[in-house]
Amino acid sequence: MKILVLAWEFPPRIVGGIARHVAELYPELVKQGHQVYLITVEFGQAPHYERVDGMHVHRIPVGSAHSFFHWVGNMNESMGQHSGKVILEDGPFDIIHAHDWLVADAAIALKHTFKIPLVATVHATEYGRYNGIHNDTQRYINAKERELVYNAWRVIVCSDYMRREVERALGSPWNKIDVVYNGIRREKKQLPPNFDYWGFRRRFAADHEKIIYYVGRIAYEKGISVLLRAAPKVLWEMGGQAKFVIIGGGNADQLKHQAWDSGIWHKCYFTGFMSDQDLDKFQMVADCAVFPSLYEPFGIVALESFAARVPVVVSDTGGLPEVVRHSKTGVVTWTNNPDSLAWGILEVLKNPAYAQWLTHNAYEDLERRFSWPKLAQQTEAVYGRVLHERAQVEWT
Repeated sequence: MKILVLAWEFPPRIVGGIARHVAELYPELVKQGHQVYLITVEFGQAPHYERVDGMHVHRIPVGSAHSFFHWVGNMNESMGQHSGKVILEDGPFDIIHAHDWLVADAAIALKHTFKIPLVATVHATEYGRYNGIHNDTQRYINAKERELVYNAWRVIVCSDYMRREVERALGSPWNKIDVVYNGIRREKKQLPPNFDYWGFRRRFAADHEKIIYYVGRIAYEKGISVLLRAAPKVLWEMGGQAKFVIIGGGNADQLKHQAWDSGIWHKCYFTGFMSDQDLDKFQMVADCAVFPSLYEPFGIVALESFAARVPVVVSDTGGLPEVVRHSKTGVVTWTNNPDSLAWGILEVLKNPAYAQWLTHNAYEDLERRFSWPKLAQQTEAVYGRVLHERAQVEWT
């Protein structure tokens, strides 16, 4: 099977979870004997074409733009033109696979021009991020999402929660949507040889302080403000022997003001962006990972903490309760409730044997439910269904 993949981010360009998803799913499909051609956006000194884990990766230039939506339009134009050239030179292709609304225009145009069935993965929706559609910008994005799922032969989502959301928010028929979880490679999280555990840890906290951390985008829906509201209770119960580390790029000024106004500034550390190499080390020295999202389609960051054997506390929103099984592989707390979140954190910090039991179960769960080879087989089954159905119809 020959697959053309459109994704607006791919390493070293990492904006959110799509980059890692694409970078880890498709090499497994290559191992299963499929040919994968990825069209993505140029970034830094990364080559315009290279083979990555068996994939043919094409990075296309995008012209300058005066706004984000203008940039998206330019990207789709470049992506469509380059993809058309790849199809003509390296085709025929069996499947086009588009990731999220940003590449929708190019994907839909290619589908109709070359009569290749389109599969779309919806990683999140505008409706879900903002609990509704409230302004013209959100209406525009929502319309693009609807157009993408309407044109897709099958739609893939990352959780049962997202299946319900795509049906409700984007008007997609229930029986057109397939659930394929995100995954992770457990072996990624290995300590480097001669790792200076305490020396590295002291960059973030004193030896007697428990490290509680959040990692991800600095965005309202991630619920970081809820974590800061829970922090004083945690610090009180722990006798001040804790440190809250907030990891992620973006504008954190409002959160920093919140920490200052709450009197916990000295117990918070905003690191900004952290490289994957340092993040892998950091997770090995931390005591508790907290993901207090207000909206979360899946929560791949929870899997990364599973792999690093860090106990996880999450909110019960979106797909998180599917990923983290309460009192089995982590602690699930009430969404947007700082008292509940503080309780969950304290459950982990005050009961080390319980925390160790959770991390053992979570690590085992990665192989059972979240291994990329198994998820690639599920994706392959979706492709197989599409090709079978495609063979039954005449596309005029």
